Amino acid sequence: MKLVLAVIQDADASALVRVLTTNAFDVTKLASTGGFLREGNTTLMVGVTDERLADLKRHVQQTCRARTRLVTPGVPMGEQHEGLSGDPIEVAVGGAVMFVMDVQEFVKI
Repeated sequence: MKLVLAVIQDADASALVRVLTTNAFDVTKLASTGGFLREGNTTLMVGVTDERLADLKRHVQQTCRARTRLVTPGVPMGEQHEGLSGDPIEVAVGGAVMFVMDVQEFVKI
């Protein structure tokens, strides 16, 4: 048995929860914040048997896509130097980060 913590972008959360529940995965959704842009994201906790782990990974990979986004770098006024640009830069966001942990005991009450 494994416990998977999947950190995904909020934009993908509803679709992924729908796909997982349709495919008989039990999912707990947690709101979370973090990452490079300090934006909201979603952490899903999924208990899964070893045999179904590959299926879970496939569903996450197919549903959570990476995107690019334009971001204006924020440089504090006192730290501005010549040569720094205030022009937007393109950064990658989205996708998923999954932590897979062994579970010693699982009890459903």
